[in-house]
Amino acid sequence: MERPHAQRGGDGLSRPRILYFGSGAFAVPPLEALHEAGYPILAVVSQPPKPAGRGMHLTPTPVHARAEALGLPVLTPQRARDPQFIEQVRALQPDLIVLASYGKILPADLLKIAPLGNWNLHASLLPKYRGASPIQYALLDGETETGVTLIEMSEEMDAGDIYLQVKEPIFPEDDAGTLEARLAQRARELLLEGLKRLESGTLTRTPQNHAEATYTRPIQKEDAQMRWDEPAVRCANRIRAFSPRPGAYTLFRGKRLKLWKAMPLSQVHNAEPGVLLTVEPTGLVVACGEGALQLLEVQPESRPRMPAAAFINGYHPQVGERLG
Repeated sequence: MERPHAQRGGDGLSRPRILYFGSGAFAVPPLEALHEAGYPILAVVSQPPKPAGRGMHLTPTPVHARAEALGLPVLTPQRARDPQFIEQVRALQPDLIVLASYGKILPADLLKIAPLGNWNLHASLLPKYRGASPIQYALLDGETETGVTLIEMSEEMDAGDIYLQVKEPIFPEDDAGTLEARLAQRARELLLEGLKRLESGTLTRTPQNHAEATYTRPIQKEDAQMRWDEPAVRCANRIRAFSPRPGAYTLFRGKRLKLWKAMPLSQVHNAEPGVLLTVEPTGLVVACGEGALQLLEVQPESRPRMPAAAFINGYHPQVGERLG
């Protein structure tokens, strides 16, 4: 059963003062939407800068960098449950907390501060794909549809009541990068719609069906390693799921070979998984546990991305060689 959300704005009060939590690229468009629409943003909270690149220089998150460019104050606590940080949030007196791709679960003490609630923009059709990696797992599982859900945060991960939800198709050519970019735009639109309904007093919330919940976990480097004993479709989806980061990979002559584009084939064979079945200018064909995978774009270690034809010309792989 839907129940009215505690609302402010229908009585003519000012727009809610927002504290925004975000780190990843998915969270940038919603932040920009708030700024462009003129909502008062008290501060932006993001994960601390981390070493990145060959020089391992401290690099701010995408949200941190964009917030500074917009002239917004940025907070980067090491732990969201730090008592000093919680007091800092309390002193800001936010009406509403909005979170997207922050990277940490907010503690109960933080969730008690904002009188209008604590919103989370999640990149899946909840209750499916709760957790840290909904985009990657939707691709890995071969889903043809996903979306964005606006929920009220609870102490349990991604389990709060649903305010709004929007669907987005997953196209065969999508990878995690292209899908995330589109979902970020859907998140931007969903947030503004939620605020509009909040201010008009028409925002409602619906409990999730917890029996239908599925879960994801943070991506580990080993997740991106090809498993040639899997069906060809699953192998192709693994490449899509981990492009552009961290990049799916296998081994070729003892060195890492990243795989960027591939196409599953229903080819029947009796070769061991990982063995090269054909080497042609159109691509390398690798035996999988079921079917085969045609590699279209690869990247040898310490080299740029290249089409399969360039790789064949430079490295001369042979039929019968094994990858992995």
